[in-house]
Amino acid sequence: MSETRIIYVGKKPLHAYVRAVVMAMEAGDRIVQLEARGATISRAVDVAEVCRRRSGHIAQGLPETVNINQLECDSMEVPGEKGVRTVSVLRIQLEGVGDVPEAQES
Repeated sequence: MSETRIIYVGKKPLHAYVRAVVMAMEAGDRIVQLEARGATISRAVDVAEVCRRRSGHIAQGLPETVNINQLECDSMEVPGEKGVRTVSVLRIQLEGVGDVPEAQES
């Protein structure tokens, strides 16, 4: 896969984004980028840490090791009601290394 899969982190619960990372890596995308703006940056950091530590039931579907390869802080101008405002942006690149565990049937 040459394109990096981008997961935009918003206001959904944490586990929704962890599941999105798991699904991307199960599909063969071993490099995934989390992208968050403004108030959702802390949620993106939490998602990256849950994936890196493989903590929780959902994260058990990740490869043996998940590394944080790259962090990029940026800002962008967004049009708003009171004109243009500047919003912080954080991009976190995750890389899955090793085998993805076999899915167990319930």
